[in-house]
Amino acid sequence: MTRYVKCVVLNAELEALDEPPHPGELGQRIYDNVSKDGWRMWLERLAAIINENGLSTLDEAAFELIEAHMVGFLFNEGDMGQLPEGFKPHNG
Repeated sequence: MTRYVKCVVLNAELEALDEPPHPGELGQRIYDNVSKDGWRMWLERLAAIINENGLSTLDEAAFELIEAHMVGFLFNEGDMGQLPEGFKPHNG
């Protein structure tokens, strides 16, 4: 049976994630409040943030920065989550 959530990213009732996509309480919060479409949007934003800032997901400081961006993008909390200033997508 398909599960639905009121997606905080898209402000609509949409198909939910199949499992928490991130560890801990934040992962559960995402699972409870973000749709598959909202999560896909985050992954696209994440790629831009990683590329523009030259981050490594293996670096603990970078991981904390990524989490701050995640909370900002998904839940509109804090100062993070927007595209880096001056970001221009690569048209490849």
